[in-house]
Amino acid sequence: MNKKWHITTLFMLFAFLSFSQNNTLDYYITTSLSNSPLLKSYENQILSNRLDSQILRATLKTQVNFLSNNSYAPIVNGYGYDEVITNKQNVSALVQASKNFPAKNNITAQLRAISLQNQSLLDTIRLSEKDLIKTVSEQYITAYGDLVTMNFNAELFDLLKNEDIILKKLTQSNVYKQTDYLSFYVTLQQQELTLLQSQIQYDADYLTLNYVAGIWDTTIIQLQEPHLMDTLQYNFINSVFYKRFATDSLRIENEKALIKYEYKPKLGGYADAGYNSSLAFQPYKNFGVSAGFSLTVPIYDARQRTLKYSKLDIQERTRLVNKDFFRNQYFQQVAQLTKQLHATDALVTKINEQISYVKTLITANQRLLETGDIRIADYVLAINNYLTAKNLLNQNYISRLKVLNQINYWNR
Repeated sequence: MNKKWHITTLFMLFAFLSFSQNNTLDYYITTSLSNSPLLKSYENQILSNRLDSQILRATLKTQVNFLSNNSYAPIVNGYGYDEVITNKQNVSALVQASKNFPAKNNITAQLRAISLQNQSLLDTIRLSEKDLIKTVSEQYITAYGDLVTMNFNAELFDLLKNEDIILKKLTQSNVYKQTDYLSFYVTLQQQELTLLQSQIQYDADYLTLNYVAGIWDTTIIQLQEPHLMDTLQYNFINSVFYKRFATDSLRIENEKALIKYEYKPKLGGYADAGYNSSLAFQPYKNFGVSAGFSLTVPIYDARQRTLKYSKLDIQERTRLVNKDFFRNQYFQQVAQLTKQLHATDALVTKINEQISYVKTLITANQRLLETGDIRIADYVLAINNYLTAKNLLNQNYISRLKVLNQINYWNR
């Protein structure tokens, strides 16, 4: 029996020595944000959009191209293309410079469209970060709750082991019956199994935390207590939840401006220089230059512009409905979490009072136990009551942290 306890003690000591390093919630949040491939993908999309902006500006500058068109249309026995149309043969080699002259406001609207795409991606990044922080924090709290439970079970196991030494001597001295001692010993064994089970649970949830944070490490270490913002302040207007609706509104208005500019006159110009000849008469003199311009004025599009505006109006109505619905959900969720937090705080206060009474009772029973003035069954009952109250306190402590995590999610 002593040998078994000695082996168990060494096993526990080895386990706790493996918790020689401490990691914080901030460490896991920072690491998860750094490792997230989704966030990296969004950031790369923003970089790509910045290149689109540069490409758009480049298209506004003069474009220079080399153009060459060469053809030969033979006439055989009087059969062939009309020579008046084809000139029979044609050779050209030109360097052409062209430039479009869009309205300045049109370019501004196109650049703003790209900027709003980036803003939408930034909103998505912030929402994704919030979701990831919430997920990692919740798993961290779960693992930390397992650690608190495991430490308590170890503390209680040590207490029972110390009492076992005393009870064994008192039983050998016939102060207590052998059956009473065996009843206590069964409780000690159950507590040992509970401790081992809680350690397994902590290991599993800790490794899950590493998995969620994108950390490749199977070493089990001890977590530090998470420190969450204990605040009930919230501001929906300044939250990213609201800003995404505001960004959508700006995007819809900008798309209307782009449609408007689609129906403005479009002017373009070109100039070229080179060789262009039919090779029919003095081809060596067919080097020259030319210039011109193009003008496009929309007249009729079969109501396409009206239909495009109607589609955007539908998007705007949908956006308003979604915004109002989400706003109601937001305030309902925050109010519910606030109420839950207050209820948990009130319950924790009562549980602490009960634990204080039970600890006082256990201390008194320990003294009586050493003198044989109390039944072992009564002492075991007090221990079980303490175990139940402490577990209930740990559960509500973890529940409170999870509620705070959700409140911070909506308010941060």
